[in-house]
Amino acid sequence: MPETAGKNDEIVIVENLKKYFPIKGGLFGRNQGDVKAVDGVSFRIKRGTTMGLVGESGCGKTTVGRTLLRLTDKTEGTVLFDGQDVHALGREELRKLRPRMQIIFQDPYSSLSPRLPVGEIIGEAVREHHIVPEAEYEAHLDRIMASCGLMPYHKDRYPHEFSGGQRQRICIARALALNPEFVVCDEPVSALDVSIQAQIINLLKDLQQEFGLTYLFISHDLSVVEHISDTIGVMYLGNLVEFGTKRRVFERPLHPYTVALFSAIPTPDPDVRMNRVILEGSIPSPANPPKGCKFHTRCNRCMERCKTEAPRQREVEPGHFVTCHLYNP
Repeated sequence: MPETAGKNDEIVIVENLKKYFPIKGGLFGRNQGDVKAVDGVSFRIKRGTTMGLVGESGCGKTTVGRTLLRLTDKTEGTVLFDGQDVHALGREELRKLRPRMQIIFQDPYSSLSPRLPVGEIIGEAVREHHIVPEAEYEAHLDRIMASCGLMPYHKDRYPHEFSGGQRQRICIARALALNPEFVVCDEPVSALDVSIQAQIINLLKDLQQEFGLTYLFISHDLSVVEHISDTIGVMYLGNLVEFGTKRRVFERPLHPYTVALFSAIPTPDPDVRMNRVILEGSIPSPANPPKGCKFHTRCNRCMERCKTEAPRQREVEPGHFVTCHLYNP
């Protein structure tokens, strides 16, 4: 599995994580199969860094993030946060851990209660978890809001009075108000205009420097991921097919799926000819994935063994892992 230098610095360790959703049917609602949303994913995130997780819609990126935070229970595998097994904690232990692990959701409007003013939205969990003494509550909110580009008078306004970019700043402030160490960013800019996306990405980078945060940044936009990430994982149909540092993955993508994804990145230079790799067909169903390598039905470099034998993960170069028969002898 992927390993990085300095194991003591690894705040998140994921080993063989699986999350299956049962398919119920028939008169008695019996289990007729499983949707294999996450099917054996392993990676590590070093403290104070950002891991980008990319892939097509439906590949399991969001499920990985939600399972890390135990917003949904795992089916199998291990999730360690700062040495603690997240899914083995009791109710009280998990409650104490919650402020240290936060999430920024994709849609900044539906994730905010329309009935609460911004001050209550940001401060509700601060009071619940006793993050600061009551006498310091207002000053704490003002400080966090200022870090996110919000003004004190915004506390009395409601979410519908803000633009999309401002609402996402509110969501970021809500997460930061609990003084977290690890934040899952679940496509936090995909619902925003391009100009606003840049502002939010720069804000996240600034906050990371200011508060020493660790991010799992989930996105399908490779340009955004390249700008913010230190390491990158590429997912396909529930599996991590490639993992490595940003420089290695972008300069030398190895898996055919990664190559196809990167070939679709637009270039601003009209004179540069792009060697676009067109993937045939659509992504298979995670409820009935192909045998062998899950990508073989769309791969232009498919071999016979790909159709029957699932590839193993291999470290092709230091810190660069790929799951493909092209690199397995």
